[in-house]
Amino acid sequence: MKADYLQIIKSHITTERTTKLREKGNEYVFEVSRSANKFVIMKAVEEAFKVKVDSVRTITVPGKRRRLGRNEGKTKAWKKAVVKLKHGETIKIFENV
Repeated sequence: MKADYLQIIKSHITTERTTKLREKGNEYVFEVSRSANKFVIMKAVEEAFKVKVDSVRTITVPGKRRRLGRNEGKTKAWKKAVVKLKHGETIKIFENV
């Protein structure tokens, strides 16, 4: 089953922690579709950025309760993927971020 990588990879997550992961461990963090599994995420990253992926770890982040005055709601749950690239591979787009 070939899935479109633009629908699987939603965005790149840039924080202090993800910057350290990128510098030390050659790992990149993406927000991905909730229905995507590790194999599909690996193929999408390889196709989108023309790199070789070593491993993929996924985390489902649960939604949080939020209040606005008397009204209470809940944010959506989302999925995060930590993608480790093979030795010597880099994604040039995120090097200056």
